[in-house]
Amino acid sequence: MSLITPDSFVTAESIAEKVKSGEWSAVEILDKYLSQIEQHESEVHAFNTVLEDEARTAARETDKRVAAGETLGPLAGVPVAVKDNLCTKGIPTTASSRILENWKPPYDATVVQKLFTAGATLIGKTNMDEFAMGSSTENSAFGPTRNPHDLSCVPGGSSGGSAAAVAAGFAPISIGSDTGGSIRQPASLCGVVGVKPTYGGVSRYGLLAFASSLDQIGPFANNVRDAAIVHEVIGGHDPKDSTSISEPFPSFLDGLEHGVEGLKIGIISELMGGVEGISPEVIEKTRQAASVLSANGALIEEVSIPASLYCLSAYYLIAPAEASSNLSRYDGVRYGLRVQGETLAEMNINTRTDGFGNEVKRRIMLGTYALSAGYYDAYYGKALKVRRLLAQNFDEVYSQFDALISPTSPCTAFKLGERTSDPMTMYVNDVCTIPSNLVGHPAISIPFASGNDGMPIGVQVLVPPMQEALMYRIASTLESAKNDE
Repeated sequence: MSLITPDSFVTAESIAEKVKSGEWSAVEILDKYLSQIEQHESEVHAFNTVLEDEARTAARETDKRVAAGETLGPLAGVPVAVKDNLCTKGIPTTASSRILENWKPPYDATVVQKLFTAGATLIGKTNMDEFAMGSSTENSAFGPTRNPHDLSCVPGGSSGGSAAAVAAGFAPISIGSDTGGSIRQPASLCGVVGVKPTYGGVSRYGLLAFASSLDQIGPFANNVRDAAIVHEVIGGHDPKDSTSISEPFPSFLDGLEHGVEGLKIGIISELMGGVEGISPEVIEKTRQAASVLSANGALIEEVSIPASLYCLSAYYLIAPAEASSNLSRYDGVRYGLRVQGETLAEMNINTRTDGFGNEVKRRIMLGTYALSAGYYDAYYGKALKVRRLLAQNFDEVYSQFDALISPTSPCTAFKLGERTSDPMTMYVNDVCTIPSNLVGHPAISIPFASGNDGMPIGVQVLVPPMQEALMYRIASTLESAKNDE
């Protein structure tokens, strides 16, 4: 069963324009999305929390400001869904974990503050794999999210709730986080646009950390232009984030329609069959996307990034190692769940045993092992060498090419429960997206085609750091070609 009704969607940009002009009421817009949620959320489970009352209050305030003639931001009256690992003041922020089930942060994440400043209306907090550890949103302590295109399938992960919310028409835009592909992979599986910005281009202040050197926050949208608008809103320097880039980014909207003529774009050969698990139809659709770019004036060649063959192994050492440190703060003492014990150590153990799910425990143990005495150089140290080698590979390729393309996900959406018993099979879902996280570069997934099963297939565009304007140009060309079919 599919919930997708393409004619029901309007762009976030048009909502904001018509709300600011007074042609549309922010309350009426919100009611349309809340109605869609009321009808179908029980089937999809995109949300952990729907903020109906808070959203209505915000929408009424927007309409008052319009009536008073105030100048509003670029997302005025636009409902937005936010992944449940971004802090929202006084609103539950759980990371889909029992250990934070009743926790309400005392502050908003910088990204959330920027959305409010731009006039957006927070409609809810979305479901996710617990602490962003997963590729299917089946690891949530509160139950799985389903793919709106086929309710028997996964939406991808870990930002599956955010992707599904946009695909199902619950919100025109949403926010996710991407540590190894957690925005782009669900975007591909749900048939929406998903963006991982340059590392440091969007503040991580207020994001519940998984792997701090890899995590990045980015938007989901139904079209490339909306994604670029939201990216401009949430991006920029933040002194509260020590990894935040201080230099300004160029506008992502300028030149969006300038096309790709004269650009030199490479197809990453290792992700076109060089690694196992990428389906032939996904490879075929990616080649079709390359043909579209070629027909529009780009020069297309296959390129090799040899270190990409080792990215999956390196990532699943680096990310769990960082997670084992970041998640040590959930000890039953400072905040979140506490399960009593006769001693402090027993209380820590009881809290973590009851509070963390199996996948989180698995990664904490893997990361702790990789960092332990006698194994650090053999595992974690080697993974860091692969990361450095990968960065060198990208630098060499980008000295000759403007951008790269590849598949986003190795397959279309798979059935719920199909891969939960085999973690290694699940981990392969990230093989195409992990390289960008390891080197901190931006990438975008654009819905481009459908598989033989009728499910969406996304194509990924990769560019050098801080070159998002170019990335959006290429993505817009692919989007236009798909819309012209």
